[in-house]
Amino acid sequence: MTEPAVPDNSASAAVNETQTIVNRALSRIGDIATLPAVTMRIIEIVENPKSTARDLHEVIKNDPALSAKVLKVVNSAFYGLPGQIASVDRAIVLLGLSAVKNIAIASSIARMFRGEKITDKFTAKDVWAHSVAVAVAARSLTRALGHKPEAEETFLAGLIHDLGILVERQAFGEQLTKAVNRTMAGEDRFLASETQVFGADHQMFGAALAGKWKFPKHLRACIGHHHDASCVSEEMQQVVALIQVADIIACQQQIGFYLTAEGATITPELLDMSHLTEEQVEAVRSTLAEETIAAEAVLMG
Repeated sequence: MTEPAVPDNSASAAVNETQTIVNRALSRIGDIATLPAVTMRIIEIVENPKSTARDLHEVIKNDPALSAKVLKVVNSAFYGLPGQIASVDRAIVLLGLSAVKNIAIASSIARMFRGEKITDKFTAKDVWAHSVAVAVAARSLTRALGHKPEAEETFLAGLIHDLGILVERQAFGEQLTKAVNRTMAGEDRFLASETQVFGADHQMFGAALAGKWKFPKHLRACIGHHHDASCVSEEMQQVVALIQVADIIACQQQIGFYLTAEGATITPELLDMSHLTEEQVEAVRSTLAEETIAAEAVLMG
């Protein structure tokens, strides 16, 4: 008589262990685990299809710093709008609700990228420069596809795609340095180094933080799978693939912290998933460094 097979629980145990590591990290990151209340309220308003520009203005007008930031951005070359915009309500109408949401989130998280070195070569500000580069590239790629209304959402997805590195920096500072040094020494690519050192990678940490912040599912998908768009549902695949392409371009250009996708290539399969052509990718690549400097100055200042 054949004995019943014993179920292999090793995979389940590994998943549980990884989740424990991620949960422990989130419990150790202090104030960065919480977005300001005004930013959370703005996200709620913009995600509600019944919301109007007036609803958004009612929130922003009570935050002088955010009001000033919105006016600074709307009057910058970054958006290229004609004339000088003096009122927040006019700025909201011209920019659109999604763009204003992006400014609010960018203002909230930019402060998290200040501070100490990660290694002798990289600082937290380098991670910010990379994030801005990916955001700019993602927006340009989306516009190249003729999807201008979606360009603000891919910009935001690019800006926050590496949130998990902030979690690592705050929760496991010394280990992050070790993971970076392993990669720089050629021992492993960055994702493998992270897994070796932490037991999880920045995609997992970032997706968990985005879930805590109640970000929409397409943003969580981009944060959690931007190194392999083939892992997500067909519904999410194009936007995640766009972020993956943007990430690879920024790393190939070595803008900011470029180790995350170092050595990765834009394959025909990835072009197919993103619906991009090689010509569109090259056009974005050619102007990315200059556009990133301009965007970084506006968003960080």
